Amino acid sequence: MSEMSSRKLRTIELLAPAKNYEQGRAAILCGADALYVGAPRFGARSAAGVPEEEIVRLCDLAHRFGAKVYVAMNTLLYEQELADAERIACRMWNAGADALIVQDMAFLRMELPPVELHASTQVCNTDPQRVRFLSEAGFTRVILERALSLGEIGRLSRAADVEIETFVHGAICVSYSGRCYMSRTMGPRSGNRGDCSQSCRLPYDLLDERMRPLERNRHLLSLQDMNATGQIEELIGAGVTSFKIEGRLKDENYVRNVVGWYRRKLDGILARRDDLRRASEGISTLEFEPNPAKSFSRGATAYFLGGVHGGVASFDTPKAFGEPLGKVIDVRRDSFRLPSRTALSAGDGICFVTVSGAPGGTNINRTDGEWVWPNRMDGIVPGMELYRNYDHLFVSAVGRSRLRRTIPVTASVRVGPSEAELALSDGRMQVTVARHGEFAPARQPDQALQALRTQLAKTGDTIYDVVSVEVDQDTVRFVPISLLNELRREAVARLDGMRLQTFPRRERRSEHREVLFPAEVLTGEENVVNSLAERFYREHGVTRIEPGYDLRRDFRDLSVMRMRYCLRREMGTCLKEHPAYKGKLYLRHEQHLYELQFDCTRCMMTVVYRGISPGSDPVAEEAATPVAGHGGAGVRIVPVAPSAVQVPGTRRMRRTGKKKR
Repeated sequence: MSEMSSRKLRTIELLAPAKNYEQGRAAILCGADALYVGAPRFGARSAAGVPEEEIVRLCDLAHRFGAKVYVAMNTLLYEQELADAERIACRMWNAGADALIVQDMAFLRMELPPVELHASTQVCNTDPQRVRFLSEAGFTRVILERALSLGEIGRLSRAADVEIETFVHGAICVSYSGRCYMSRTMGPRSGNRGDCSQSCRLPYDLLDERMRPLERNRHLLSLQDMNATGQIEELIGAGVTSFKIEGRLKDENYVRNVVGWYRRKLDGILARRDDLRRASEGISTLEFEPNPAKSFSRGATAYFLGGVHGGVASFDTPKAFGEPLGKVIDVRRDSFRLPSRTALSAGDGICFVTVSGAPGGTNINRTDGEWVWPNRMDGIVPGMELYRNYDHLFVSAVGRSRLRRTIPVTASVRVGPSEAELALSDGRMQVTVARHGEFAPARQPDQALQALRTQLAKTGDTIYDVVSVEVDQDTVRFVPISLLNELRREAVARLDGMRLQTFPRRERRSEHREVLFPAEVLTGEENVVNSLAERFYREHGVTRIEPGYDLRRDFRDLSVMRMRYCLRREMGTCLKEHPAYKGKLYLRHEQHLYELQFDCTRCMMTVVYRGISPGSDPVAEEAATPVAGHGGAGVRIVPVAPSAVQVPGTRRMRRTGKKKR
């Protein structure tokens, strides 16, 4: 056996979002190898829950192409929700789901069918020990935190025999996933419960230690969107097998465009590498040229894949700015002039930052050469940089384009004096259908042969494309067109049913109960909020568990965000570079005050909630204190006083041998 033939092929998957059947269908037809959808309840995007009947339809469609459907149930579960979550998880398996994406370890103590489990990015998957533990605890796949570098991703992928999934496109959470409680400081909404208020996208004042403003009303925690197009092959080299597009709350045109873009990128890599294979089958035909710059985007960044650096935030606005058009050359009362290379058209949307620093925008009414007539001229001045955040012609082309994805099949037909037989093959399986009758030699053999080939190649709106018709007969015989159509329809239906019935669904990996969790103490940041999750961790060696932060009413003096993003670095005042000001920094939004703390050794920033800002209305302070609800009922969790919590030490992965201290 040659070295090439003995090498294990790696399967590469393009994973797309779907908030409903139509969006999921578009993603599959544009080339997605898998979908992730929200369950009817308990998904981390509560507004993107998909009805069960639509999930059934998506599974039927996807499985015909060898594609998969993963169902997100990745919120924290309060005690009174455990029974409902278990019932829904069982129904998702019966609907055809290929895996559940989960954050709460309660799912590993439920009575579930053998559905595969994926560890959500909400688990905050950042270190090799935890990835190894999750692998041995029963997870088939680990979805990584977005802030990791290529080197760190490589170390995690080598840590265990587990699939590695990473985001490559879309919105970035500034905080480590699953470690953000900032929404809860402003009200009852929680990102860990599927209802993030997007507090990181709000405007803040930056204050010094004497509460003097250094910046006012800037979106200091709002990041640009991820676009890892240029790092795909490096991510493959780092061990990533699934490439995930964010966007379950975005529209269908976004999904069509971005999925089409990454499908072409991955296909180009797969075409020249014989050590990789695609995760599903089918050829997608697009009637538009994909361009991610023309879909919703706050700007494009590969974030920290190449290491930490500045220039990843979008201080001016959390909204989509779009593609740059160039600078305004001249203005008149009702129009402005752009460089001649710029192509704007009526209906386009443009945006800009005004002289005062505020975002502005308008629509285009008409154009004539270099001159553009907008709906209004407010704020547009010479020298201003303009951006197009809505390309009317492109969006129209994407929306009206016919989507088609087909499975190539070959047809083989044999016609004898008393029987006509048709075989269809997709390369993996074959079906054969036949009809008896009297088939006399054709009076016009050439026309009969052409009719036979033409009719057998007509697959209509099915997902199959007959790419060749082989005729096995010495004498060309006449077969009625109606009979040829009947043979073709039956063969296609049987092949379609066989593909669906034989689709393999993997089952959940066994849990090794003797494996120790790599920490003895779980702080409230780990968010254990129900008895089943508590039982899971205790059975894996955790001795002390602090109640999860999402059970709290008061978040004052707690870390409500931890992140690799650093505001000092972003603003050019990194403490390692000896800035002029080294004092404390604070963020303030309305009455809420947050202290920024910097760990330069680990290059990490922490946001600590300090309550209501001095001088605010004391009545507002009481109103701002959120209530956690009834989630703690029945949870037997040992509180840990802040002074008693020790830094978790490393542990051996199995109970054999002594613990490392």
